[in-house]
Amino acid sequence: MKRKQKSLLIGALILSFALTACGGNNAMNKANQAEEPGNATTAPIQEGAQDVQEVVEVSTVSQSDPYLKFDEGESFDKNAVYDAYEKDIGVKITNKWVADVTQFKEKLKMTIASNDIPDLMLVEATQLKDLADADMIMDITDVYDKNATEETKKFLTMDGGMQMKTATIDGKLMGIPSSYNPYQFQYLYVRTDWLKKLNLPEPKTMQDVMTIAEAFKTKDPGGTGKPYGLAVSKEPFKIDTGVTGLRAFLNGYHAYENMWMEDDNGNLVNSDIQPQVKDALKALQDMFKKGLIDPEFAVKDTEKEAELLYNNNVGLVFGASWTPAQLAKGAIKDGKVVQEWGAYPIPSADGKPTLNQIGLGVDQYYVISKQAKHPEGVIRLVNQWITVDNAMNQTDEQKIYLYGKDKEEKGNNYWLLSPLRVGKQLDNNGEILPKAIETKDASIIQTQDQKNRYERAMKYVDGSDINMWWEYLISGPNGASSHNPKMMQNKEYLQDKFYGAATPTMVERLELLKKKRDEIYFKIIMNQVSVDEFDKFVTEWKKLGGDDITKEVNEWYASHK
Repeated sequence: MKRKQKSLLIGALILSFALTACGGNNAMNKANQAEEPGNATTAPIQEGAQDVQEVVEVSTVSQSDPYLKFDEGESFDKNAVYDAYEKDIGVKITNKWVADVTQFKEKLKMTIASNDIPDLMLVEATQLKDLADADMIMDITDVYDKNATEETKKFLTMDGGMQMKTATIDGKLMGIPSSYNPYQFQYLYVRTDWLKKLNLPEPKTMQDVMTIAEAFKTKDPGGTGKPYGLAVSKEPFKIDTGVTGLRAFLNGYHAYENMWMEDDNGNLVNSDIQPQVKDALKALQDMFKKGLIDPEFAVKDTEKEAELLYNNNVGLVFGASWTPAQLAKGAIKDGKVVQEWGAYPIPSADGKPTLNQIGLGVDQYYVISKQAKHPEGVIRLVNQWITVDNAMNQTDEQKIYLYGKDKEEKGNNYWLLSPLRVGKQLDNNGEILPKAIETKDASIIQTQDQKNRYERAMKYVDGSDINMWWEYLISGPNGASSHNPKMMQNKEYLQDKFYGAATPTMVERLELLKKKRDEIYFKIIMNQVSVDEFDKFVTEWKKLGGDDITKEVNEWYASHK
């Protein structure tokens, strides 16, 4: 749910995350006896225990967030959430340091380089491997097995255990995946009021997309005098670009961004150099030549490009399921819906089903320092987070983890203070929510997330809060998630086949290869070079380490099929 931030999360989306991150009528987990310092084999937590008899300390490092607002007198060092963890599960959380989003990653690298890491920290996949190789983090196989509750173990293996495998190196569990649902599909969002105005059909093919884009450009239904066909921002191939990206556009041409897929011989190949990419780039170049893409897209971030959506310059955009939360900025004005949008599956260029590109649902890991005295405290944190996050109805005590001491939603986003957060690997929102909202039948709701979404959407339906329009476009009938059951049933998705630790050459060369890729992709899209330059790029990619990475990946794959 949360997971992986942060290109452009507007307030409504943050609220969504906050509400999703909560629940609860389950009793709080309680630690029973305190563990001996440094002993990873202490007694497991006993759910339902009434008292915490000893408090253990877990240090971490934190990233400040502009959406996190402290109640008066509180701070990262002292706040209601940390107090709740100490009171409820006997874990005292301390910060070695706090840095803002622009400095966090760099400071984390310095911390690792200085070998002064905290007990608990969130790291990238490549850092997980580096830290394990450097013998700086703990093999938590035993401490996890003995201290994780059955609820936690079940929760973290909903996907069959794939995400946990990615945290396992040489048979040792070296971290806890910062898990999320890997079935994060993307969709095409279209101004349906403009389709009606211009008497255009709903998009079913990529050719339809071109036709609609050209009509939106030439007929200017927004009346701005400066229309374009498709919204694209400066990082279109980055996974974090949930709105104004081009990953879904590639998928429409059966092309995929930076993933490993099987060829006809059952070997893994990298998607970035496959011939289908050339087809997609040619289509984008043609759009650019026709003025269907903003000529300044390469210097605009998502928010800047999204202004074209807000201001009626553009009526087509690809994006994640939460895109309506972004679109709401332009769609709701003065208490009225002034833009009508529809959510559609990604069209296909040739009639073959489009396969929505998905990952594994994890790209970061919580690791525990080998010097940590109380690794069991970290496992208590994950136990508690899962209990609170997934309960259907929150107790007052659990509301503290989301809202702080007042236990009321004030937009403070206190859930961001929890130092370890994992998300659900699967959901059936697309099956449940559209039916519940259409029939106004809450009795079929199964999870706290669904309950929150249903209540928000119904506020739009009954007219009590028009601002909840975005949730209706996500979860309502014909909303984004309503397309998921068909895609799941027909397996209209393609999942990355590589889930191992970064290979040696990958660590050394992958960022360089992605930089080269982006350079040539951009030049082709912007018609600065011929689309045939793609072929030269493929040759260069192989020479610059791509062939070595492919060899290493296939050696891994041979032992993991």
